[in-house]
Amino acid sequence: VQLQASGGGLVQPGGSLRLSCAASGVIFSINIMGWYRQAPGQRRELVATITISGSTNYADSAKGRFTISRDGAKNTVHLQMNSLKPEDTAIYYCTGGTFHPDDAWGQGTQVTVSS
Repeated sequence: VQLQASGGGLVQPGGSLRLSCAASGVIFSINIMGWYRQAPGQRRELVATITISGSTNYADSAKGRFTISRDGAKNTVHLQMNSLKPEDTAIYYCTGGTFHPDDAWGQGTQVTVSS
């Protein structure tokens, strides 16, 4: 499975970004996909997950601001991030797996929230 993330960038506090992740390869094995993030000097955090049936879960830090969605026809997962805060600054990784969302990892995309 190959995961290609895109959509990161620089945004002001309160702004929005939409991350996308395209899956290719042995995609029939992917039942759950997610987004992790890691800020400098901090441990990696699971931000959101979505199952093949569409069930979602969010970290407390993401609830109410982030929305994960899945386009099955295009094998793509999106993370819509609104009301961004400086503490959301991190490298965001797209992940996927059969029973856990961290079997396969994409290359990461930088999100910087700063004025």
